[in-house]
Amino acid sequence: MDVGGLWSLQCMMFLLMAAGAILKKKGILKEEGKAVLTDVVIYFLLPCNIINSFRMEFEPGILKKFAVIFIIAVLTQLVCYSLSKILYNHKPADVKRVMQYGTLVSNSGFLGLPLAEGIYGAEGMMYAAIFIIPMRVMMWSAGIACFTESPDMKTVIKKVALHPCIVAVYIGLGILLFQMPFNHLYQALLSVGGPVGTVLDVIVTAFDKGIRSAGGSTTALTMILIGMMVAEVHPSHILDKDVLFLTALRLVLLPGAVLLGCRLAGINSFLMGVAVLMTGMPVGSTSAILAAKYGCDYTFATKCVVVSTLLSVVSIPVWGMALG
Repeated sequence: MDVGGLWSLQCMMFLLMAAGAILKKKGILKEEGKAVLTDVVIYFLLPCNIINSFRMEFEPGILKKFAVIFIIAVLTQLVCYSLSKILYNHKPADVKRVMQYGTLVSNSGFLGLPLAEGIYGAEGMMYAAIFIIPMRVMMWSAGIACFTESPDMKTVIKKVALHPCIVAVYIGLGILLFQMPFNHLYQALLSVGGPVGTVLDVIVTAFDKGIRSAGGSTTALTMILIGMMVAEVHPSHILDKDVLFLTALRLVLLPGAVLLGCRLAGINSFLMGVAVLMTGMPVGSTSAILAAKYGCDYTFATKCVVVSTLLSVVSIPVWGMALG
């Protein structure tokens, strides 16, 4: 791993985050604009980026690696679920719910995917997209149950199966597995020649460039959005022992456990790096949204998101050096 490049990437992301905070403080980016930008990232830019990550030559070994990274993710979520049930029983109810959700759900989808691409390239992002599937399941089941009644299994399956990022995984897998038939069909259509072949070539090329261009803007918009969240918390109010404990759990203890487990199991170093990176992501930004919606401590949830996100600027390069 290029540690110098990793620090450079983190500095770039920190500057983008700072830009978002400044634009929010100056009133250039409005509060209502945050919801719009969030939807654009989740429903369009991230899916495009995921699809791009699957554009590579297929090898049979890839499916085995998919299975390995998926199993690591499932085991990680089971550990998170167990911890959420035993660590916070002595806390006030509104704080307990936020900490349980923060233990279960990280920002691995929103922040982790762009980071995985920046550190490990398109292949790393492809495996990261597989890694977040169990967390999505936990998010829409046990995660929601932290604040309200757990939805029925049909609702959970629908939420997960139709999530834009998961749909993008389906499309990406189709491109990866059936790329040869697709390529042969495309070449056959082009061989028709004349206006039909020309129009087809223009459409396919434009579509391909559009997806690549949209996916390439994911990191910038993601960090600007996180910067807007950072601007909502005053620096003097962020020091809280519960916030620091949850931050340490998410950024240090959980990825450390994954690193230890992967090394004991002899996991491929590339997959281990992706798993540790995705596990060491900050508290999910949805925790603040759900806390406000269901009457929990919204301010505490926001502090958890902000503090863990800011400290991840340091923790992620440190994990990079440990992995390197």
